[in-house]
Amino acid sequence: MKQYLMIGAAAFVLGAGSMAYVSQQAQASAQEPRSQTYRMLELFGDVLNTVERQYVTEIDETKLIESAIDGMLTSLDPHSGYLNSESFDEMRDQTRGEYGGLGIEVTSEDGVVKVIAPMDDTPAAKAGIKAGDYITGVNGASVLGMSVSDAVKQMRGKPGEAVVLSIAREKSDPFDVEIVREVIQPKSAVARMEGDYGYLRVSAFNERTTDEAERVFGELRAANPNMKGLILDLRNNPGGLLDQAVGLSDLFLEGGEIVSQRGRNARDVERYNARAGDIAEGLPMVVLINTGSASAAEIVAGALQDRKRAELVGLTSFGKGSVQTVIPLRGGMDGALKLTTARYYTPSGRSIQKTGIEPDLEVAASRDEAQAIANRAFQFSEASLRNALNADEGLERRGAHQPAEAPPESFDEEKDFQLVRAQDVLKYGSVAATPKLPKPEARLAEVIGVKDKVAAAAAAPKAN
Repeated sequence: MKQYLMIGAAAFVLGAGSMAYVSQQAQASAQEPRSQTYRMLELFGDVLNTVERQYVTEIDETKLIESAIDGMLTSLDPHSGYLNSESFDEMRDQTRGEYGGLGIEVTSEDGVVKVIAPMDDTPAAKAGIKAGDYITGVNGASVLGMSVSDAVKQMRGKPGEAVVLSIAREKSDPFDVEIVREVIQPKSAVARMEGDYGYLRVSAFNERTTDEAERVFGELRAANPNMKGLILDLRNNPGGLLDQAVGLSDLFLEGGEIVSQRGRNARDVERYNARAGDIAEGLPMVVLINTGSASAAEIVAGALQDRKRAELVGLTSFGKGSVQTVIPLRGGMDGALKLTTARYYTPSGRSIQKTGIEPDLEVAASRDEAQAIANRAFQFSEASLRNALNADEGLERRGAHQPAEAPPESFDEEKDFQLVRAQDVLKYGSVAATPKLPKPEARLAEVIGVKDKVAAAAAAPKAN
């Protein structure tokens, strides 16, 4: 059965080896932790038995054990977990690029559901849901403390039905927003011209992404043979399948390494290389990224940056540099494990886990965003997730600082400032040659915690 990875679809094979002779001392030392494991499993059985007999109401044993398995896995890192058979089916639907819901990529932080990014042209995006929003309730019922999979179940339902999300957002009072569910069929790649330059927007990495990107770019290039450059927009792209990230990168590279993944054993290294053939035929490229660019999007950005194929404009990416393998249990009848099995590395050997990929030209989308970066009032990234896997090299994400650029006072806020600056880089030939704008002047940080708003939103009465 095909195994899905959160950043790729590939088989994960455990290295098998054996030693001809093992000393009795080694055998004894190996039995000690095994004995401790058996003792803890016996303890689990005793606790389950006690709960079954003495809890105030009758319990659902299946749900209880599934929650215990999920709790065991989520204690490892934020991206490992257990998928029951229903959740496993939903995940497979999502990777195929068609399912019913709102179009939001979410995670969990300290028991709160948090938005990684809304998907383009979905009900969530049209309703104004933003990366970093906290979802505190669904249809008037609190989802605080609920697992991500359970919260997602509350949000999904029949297309055409409305669902009300309670949202807590930085610098905003808690509010409710009504969204009508749709069958989510996001176009993972769209293309258009922006002046003299091609613009290719890739919003996610599902099973159709590489083919869609190649098709829409080919059509755009055929209609505009005098195209002078290409902007690849990966902003707010939450990632997806590894093979699609490799495929998209391969479209613009003539060969060489795209990404490698390394497991627990230093010898477990898998490398992915590009084949000859650049569909853009060497056109200058700029890649747009921001804090919502995660996992598979970071693979593409890192590969094109390291291979000197493109320069990056925007903000430091999310920083998810780990690989999750989905391992079906009994062919999926008992669901599946979503287990972190490797870190990935860019061609230069960078692990960007927690640190993210820094752009060649740092550009904030708005003056408010620049202020947030300067104050570090609200920086949602992998590093902000509790229990996140550390970067392999022990590096840390860049802290509060003054961003290089932000829209000047005279800039029309209806326009996309990061896109404008990407066009400037193409116009002048490189980031180094592009005239720089004055740095925005940071103000004193506002002492308003978004988690205080989450708590207030949870305490506020809700009408059903």
